[in-house]
Amino acid sequence: MVASPAPLAPASSLREDAEAALRALVGRGDVALREDQWTAISALVERQARALVVQRTGWGKSAVYFVATRLLRARGAGPTVIVSPLLALMRDQIAAAARAGIRAVTVNSANVTEWDAVHASIAAGEVDVLLCSPERLNNPQFRDEVLPRLAADAGLVVIDEAHCISDWGHDFRPDYRRIRTLLAELPAGIPVLATTATANARVTADVAEQLGVSGAGAGPEVLVLRGPLDRESLHLAVLDLPDPAARVAWLASSLGALDGSGIVYCLTVSAAEEVASQLRATGLEVAAYTGQTDPAERERLEGELRDNRVKALVATSALGMGFDKPDLAFVVHLGAPSSPIAYYQQVGRAGRGVERAVVALLPGREDRAIWEWFGSQAFPPEETVRATLSALSPDAPTSVPALEARVDLRRSRLEAMLKVLDVDGAVRRVQGGWIATGEPWAYDAERYARVAEARRSEERTMLEYQGLSGCRMAFLRDVLDDPELEDGWACGRCDACGGVTLPGAPSAAAVEAAQAGLDRVGVEVVARRQWPTGMDALGLDLRGRIPAGEQAAAGRAVARLDGLGWSGALRDLFESRGEDGRPVDGETPVPLRTAAVRVLRDWDELWVGGVGVNGGAGARPVVDGVIAVRSATRPLLVDHLASGLARWLEVPLLGSVGPVAALTEPSRHDVNSAVRLAGVARRLALEVSPGTVAGRRLLLVDDLTDSGWTLTVAARLLRQAGAQEVLPFVLGVR
Repeated sequence: MVASPAPLAPASSLREDAEAALRALVGRGDVALREDQWTAISALVERQARALVVQRTGWGKSAVYFVATRLLRARGAGPTVIVSPLLALMRDQIAAAARAGIRAVTVNSANVTEWDAVHASIAAGEVDVLLCSPERLNNPQFRDEVLPRLAADAGLVVIDEAHCISDWGHDFRPDYRRIRTLLAELPAGIPVLATTATANARVTADVAEQLGVSGAGAGPEVLVLRGPLDRESLHLAVLDLPDPAARVAWLASSLGALDGSGIVYCLTVSAAEEVASQLRATGLEVAAYTGQTDPAERERLEGELRDNRVKALVATSALGMGFDKPDLAFVVHLGAPSSPIAYYQQVGRAGRGVERAVVALLPGREDRAIWEWFGSQAFPPEETVRATLSALSPDAPTSVPALEARVDLRRSRLEAMLKVLDVDGAVRRVQGGWIATGEPWAYDAERYARVAEARRSEERTMLEYQGLSGCRMAFLRDVLDDPELEDGWACGRCDACGGVTLPGAPSAAAVEAAQAGLDRVGVEVVARRQWPTGMDALGLDLRGRIPAGEQAAAGRAVARLDGLGWSGALRDLFESRGEDGRPVDGETPVPLRTAAVRVLRDWDELWVGGVGVNGGAGARPVVDGVIAVRSATRPLLVDHLASGLARWLEVPLLGSVGPVAALTEPSRHDVNSAVRLAGVARRLALEVSPGTVAGRRLLLVDDLTDSGWTLTVAARLLRQAGAQEVLPFVLGVR
């Protein structure tokens, strides 16, 4: 299916038009097309070809489709449809299009109120380019009414960040799978362009195969243009430091010495927020940027970084594809991504318009646990998928909240699975929810196993990169199948080649200061206020808002498990297993006892007569009793923690809430909210007489909270027994 680039017939006038369009696009009169850019443009415009362009970040892939759009529109073709994954990318692309006199509009989750006007402009022929998110392809109205008209009249279809199509890509997205269906239904003669900077040979072949599909099966040959991956501005280095405090201290002391502004990548939201807070405390102008950041705030922060008004954004992978800042001077990773493809994609943000950019990786021992968690979110086992299909009707749509009550998957994983099944033809999204199509469907266990093994292999590759003694860029080019890598080549710029030297390990005083910041304890545990939808389908009469008289108050935990600081001690505690594979149980470790007491001491709402015990001799706890949540997996730990806190508060340990005798096995934590609640509600029972808790304010103690339903149900039992108030306390939040 994949064709090698072939020489094209001379087209001097077309190339002159293309060069003029390029100069308008970039706003400079001294630029010219690269040969591969021209090869792709001429193939799209003259031969209505299908092409895949795999070129490094900053090479000019967007120039290919904007110049091709300008030429095609001049010849009377319809508008270009660009499927683009990120709002940041869309904003930059629309601005670039305007410079070239191209009228571009977008439909995405952030401009819902503008959709009708956008569709009217398209129908009136006033739009040259429509950018839409892949999620739009799965919206019933857009998919069934708008997209067919666009596809029939399109002059060019572009799939940006095309590695997302592939199961083998580092950023596979179920919504992208619908693109295969879109391509198969395109009328003959509509050119298609797919672009990405992050694809090894396996991903390239997979995407090219999908591009070559037509309604009749095998479609046109696909022109693949794949360039070298080396970036002469990038200076790669790895610095192995012993713990989070040392890594944060290094950042605090070293960022100021790095030229320009850049990005500090973290693996989790909690880590990004903690690191940003720590760095701000040292006087550095930084901000956190994560998937939980409000869209308007994201746009503001992107502008701050682009204009060098901040030293760095401390970000998760939410700041990735499409963010365009040519003078980004450094990228630092606090923790390693699980894939060399993902790593190269993120470091590729740097050095696009400067001669030198520093790229530093500071790996952590917690990285593997985070990789393992993300790996657990893979496609569910067959019995779960079959249960989902059985729960769907072919006639009446079922909403995701209602489906949650029948399928034991968390909502995000359930929605991702439904999108895959939709593309496979087994289900269909309609107004009001999902229906089963009744079409035969086979569980491709072999493919899912291959994907899982490929990802484990990529994790091993990242560990190999960290311990590398040879050229780092040569290693990345090799594992990413760079077609132009020569034997024995070395970049001469990385730390192994002697081309960059990072600041050394931070001083003991700097590490001590960072540790003091990370040593902060206490995060709020927000009580549940609403029962999930569909609990009646699980045999429980729980619906609507939880009555105020049955709710828990806001609680506290020592820390989250996915952050830094105390998170490491908590992960060590909760991940420890014996030879039989069961959790190790025992007394609360001494450091965590101290941390728990500190949380209680600093919890203002727990005290009257002063602000915590630091408020003076008159301070006393508002609670007059402690209740433990008896654990099926760590009974000694919870009992020791609860009794110890009761002694410290000088109040009695009154009893417990625990699993009934017939249901002592711990319930699963990897299920959706409704199923988790049902399991908890059936298991837990009050193990103390109502008279013992009536009228009391209670501290409810457990070891770990995830969904929050154990604390919610236990507090409800206690409130129904007459407790005046229930304040939850746990060691960790998952």
